[in-house]
Amino acid sequence: MQSGDPSWREVLRFAVVCRSLTLVLQALFNAVIPDHAADAFSPPCLEPAGLGDRLVEWLLGGLSRWDSEHFLFIAEHGYVYEHNFAFFPGFPLALRAGAELLLWPLQGLLTLRSRLLLAAALLNGLFSVLAALALYELGCLVLRARRLALLSALLFCLSPANVFLAASYSESLFALLVFSAMGQLERGRDGRSALLFALATGVRSNGIVNAGFLAHAQCRRFLSSLSAGDLPRALWRALRLAAFLLLTALGLGLPFALFQLYAYSQFCLPHAARLLPEPLVQLAKDKGYRVPAGDQPSWCAWRLPLVYSYVQDVYWNVGFLRYFELQQVPNFLLAGPVAMLGAWAAWTYVTANLQHCFTLGLLSKAGRGDEKPRSGFHSPQVFVYLAHSTALLLFGALCMHVQVLTRFLGSSTPIVYWFPAHLLQDWEPLLWTQDAMPGKVSAMHSLLGQRAPENPIWGLVCKWRACSPVTRAILAYFLSYWLLGLLLHCNFLPWT
Repeated sequence: MQSGDPSWREVLRFAVVCRSLTLVLQALFNAVIPDHAADAFSPPCLEPAGLGDRLVEWLLGGLSRWDSEHFLFIAEHGYVYEHNFAFFPGFPLALRAGAELLLWPLQGLLTLRSRLLLAAALLNGLFSVLAALALYELGCLVLRARRLALLSALLFCLSPANVFLAASYSESLFALLVFSAMGQLERGRDGRSALLFALATGVRSNGIVNAGFLAHAQCRRFLSSLSAGDLPRALWRALRLAAFLLLTALGLGLPFALFQLYAYSQFCLPHAARLLPEPLVQLAKDKGYRVPAGDQPSWCAWRLPLVYSYVQDVYWNVGFLRYFELQQVPNFLLAGPVAMLGAWAAWTYVTANLQHCFTLGLLSKAGRGDEKPRSGFHSPQVFVYLAHSTALLLFGALCMHVQVLTRFLGSSTPIVYWFPAHLLQDWEPLLWTQDAMPGKVSAMHSLLGQRAPENPIWGLVCKWRACSPVTRAILAYFLSYWLLGLLLHCNFLPWT
């Protein structure tokens, strides 16, 4: 995508504005609202804080809440405690590299922990802006509708998972890698796509599921290349397909496997005890945290010793239907909007493309000159993304802490943004133009008396009272979660 594209420039401008506003508001909320006394991971500071450190904490302290402390701690000290292995190493490595390389001139002014927090703010700001641009380019390739791609990317800038895209979490980096990998795959660059998907697996565990995109693309090409009466060539291509699928599974699973192997070497194999600072040893004693070279944990004796599964089970109580308790009803309500959007998207697409869904999106109608491929949300290419989104939705609702569903889907699938954009374009008269929707009146022109603004989302916000109920509901959801996430999360209050 060329940077001269006005839509590309608008996405870049809006993303930068939203990231900047996020940093300002979290600092304001963190300064004005007292922090809640939460029972969260809170490691001791090993270096005395100076004036610069206090300034960084005052400006960016809201970005170090809840799980952010785990990522910052791992980036500073490595994997000290067993429960740290719930967090994959990709993002902590990026933080450490940013603190040591980009911010090395500040070594004499800031402690390592402050430089890591500053690196997290800068890197996640960059990652989220690039992820918005990657989503726009992906939308242009898959939806074949630049206006819809623009709406989707602008909605990503107002993502309900906004605070997690800004805080010291791995969501921004994961979204950038995943959206970029999807775009490379749509361009036919399988090697680059596989590399980006593999890197994403090193950032978050659900990156392994993305192997399905590579497998689906290869199966679709294999079926489209078959010709009647050419059995030997078909068998050879089938063998190549099987080999590719095997290599894809191994390649994308390699970061996960190496991470588990490292944990096994630390906790299950005899080696010299690691010398830890006394405050960290005392924290382990006080909280009951397991450290390497101590008692061997039970998962070491499993046939397939996976520390990740053990930690999620024992420390976070993650498992099938475990969260279905009466006391968790508020969390289900909190995750309700994104779950409803995901289910509605699946229903809308399947009912409009029933035959295509029955063939799992593998058989196209290419070659029939009387039919032009559909564009927009109902494009045949959307099927694999919808299947991926639906699988994540079901897994997240049934097996995870349901309140994380918003950021889980918001950083993993473009459907969360494509479908609301589709609804806006389909239901909002202010967005109808003669070019995009033939036969419908350009109400935006008549209301404003001039050309429609370059940023259609901002135009809708400015004309709130004239918007349709569907538009108001979508924008209210995105804007309220965007703002409430900053207000609550940055002060140690429960959020998604």
